[in-house]
Amino acid sequence: MSGVLITGATSGIGLQLAKDYASAGVAVLACGRNQEVLEQLSSQYATLTPLVFDLTDSEQTGTVLKSLPFIPQLWIFNAGDCEYMDEGKVDASLMKRVFDINVIGLSNVIQASQQHYKAGHHIAIVGSIASEVALPRAEAYGASKAAVSYLARTLQVDLKPKNIDVSVIYPGFVKTPLTDKNTFEMPMLISVERASREIRHGLAKKQAHIYFPKKFTSLLRVIGLLPYRWQNAITTKFLVQG
Repeated sequence: MSGVLITGATSGIGLQLAKDYASAGVAVLACGRNQEVLEQLSSQYATLTPLVFDLTDSEQTGTVLKSLPFIPQLWIFNAGDCEYMDEGKVDASLMKRVFDINVIGLSNVIQASQQHYKAGHHIAIVGSIASEVALPRAEAYGASKAAVSYLARTLQVDLKPKNIDVSVIYPGFVKTPLTDKNTFEMPMLISVERASREIRHGLAKKQAHIYFPKKFTSLLRVIGLLPYRWQNAITTKFLVQG
């Protein structure tokens, strides 16, 4: 691998991926808004280069990604956010905040980086298993990740003739600063270290779709195959009523 670019590299899964790839001697372009964290990373890993920008700012993102220190072969678009609605109450401003990061921010980095894509490159986009089943209070997060999944799967179709691989990553619950804010039970929660291993293993094998943990994501995928009425009944019984 000639190198990897990772967005959202200052926290959670992105941070762990940056550390793990850099520890393996891979040249890493670590992207994020937190300059202090990125500078600490670059001081710890000789192969890591920080790129500080806010991906919700299209102009700033374009400026930074226009002239890269090197062109990576692997692009991991991981930055994202999660907020939950109050039960049964739609909050448009919350919806916008989540979509600005998860969907528009993703679009910004793809638009800015696509000028560098070449045959043999590999793009990885982190979605969520929440995109496959309607879950309580996830109107904003789930809808944004459904949009991410659709965008990524469309890129798979459009970039295949150019010999550019696209992988879509569907994690379950991973223990990160983001999920630490959750006030509900998170079934089959896994560590960020395991999440990084699952992702790196799947990407090394060029898997088009990467699901983990297998038991939890497989269960939700099976539920997602059922009629919507049945899906809603199951999630209401086990996730709402308990």
